[in-house]
Amino acid sequence: MKEELNYLTSFEELQDIVKKIETAEINVDELTPMLERASLLIKICKDTLTKTEAEVNKLIEDI
Repeated sequence: MKEELNYLTSFEELQDIVKKIETAEINVDELTPMLERASLLIKICKDTLTKTEAEVNKLIEDI
């Protein structure tokens, strides 16, 4: 089954990763894969926000 990554789930997982990094809850062997995952999650969030902003701007123009 393919993992569903939307803005909310991506943002929540990203927050969890940041917390683990900030509190040193991960070891050095986990750091690279965790940062790769964070990079993917950031891209998903950014893409969603960019798309939503464009849609909102279009709606405002139509008013």
